[in-house]
Amino acid sequence: MLNLISAGYHFIHPEGITIDRPAGAGNYAFVFFKSRAEIVVHGKPMSVDPGTHILFRPDTPHLYRDFEPPFVNDWFHCEGEGMDKLLDELQYPADEPLQAVDAQQISRNVMELQRILSHRGRLSDRILDLELRGFFMKMVDARRSAPFPDERSRHYGAFVELRSALYNAPHERDSVEALASRVNMSKSYFQHTYKQFFGVPVMTDLIAARLEYAKYLLQSSKLSVAEVSGLCGYDNDTHFMRQFKKHVGATPKKYRTSVSQNAQR
Repeated sequence: MLNLISAGYHFIHPEGITIDRPAGAGNYAFVFFKSRAEIVVHGKPMSVDPGTHILFRPDTPHLYRDFEPPFVNDWFHCEGEGMDKLLDELQYPADEPLQAVDAQQISRNVMELQRILSHRGRLSDRILDLELRGFFMKMVDARRSAPFPDERSRHYGAFVELRSALYNAPHERDSVEALASRVNMSKSYFQHTYKQFFGVPVMTDLIAARLEYAKYLLQSSKLSVAEVSGLCGYDNDTHFMRQFKKHVGATPKKYRTSVSQNAQR
């Protein structure tokens, strides 16, 4: 059985951070970088962009640190006798930095791992075992289905980085035209290509990024609804509350109350 030791979703280190493990972490350490960072694996330094993730093996000497503060990441530590076998079966490339195919999926799954770990129930250990196995299976499956056989494939990396940026900074108010300019495309071609790559329109994805972050803030902080609204990129509370209810199915206040009640059961 795989065991989740600890997990963190969208951790923000305002002053930056340096993690130095010359003998390894002693367990499997997964890190999803949401800001630019430097990593050193087996003494080899390299820089990584936002949207990069890596799984360090238990005995792999490694270090990672911010290029400039703040440093933001998702992470978790896990262990278990079946871990080596699972990675071998999946041919998962541990100790190697990889660009995220679906940044939303990674953050959503890490947030769920953190939630289950903090709200422990009678079956939590078994659920976490399945969640961890599913996490790595989804990661491998996403990478295998990522390539595109036409001229758009050369843009895929840039789109993955842009999508990661959307989820890392949901408060930004970029227009579709501004996003398209980042990859040197017209608005219409950008929108078409984005949907082809990720299966959803860019504005739908942006709303999802904002609401995922809003749900996290409502769960894990005492910020007012108005404060959450501003941190998630909304100009006014009314628009935020309407959009939240439409997509989540409850008002922000009712969502927060429901999460709090479930945690107490």
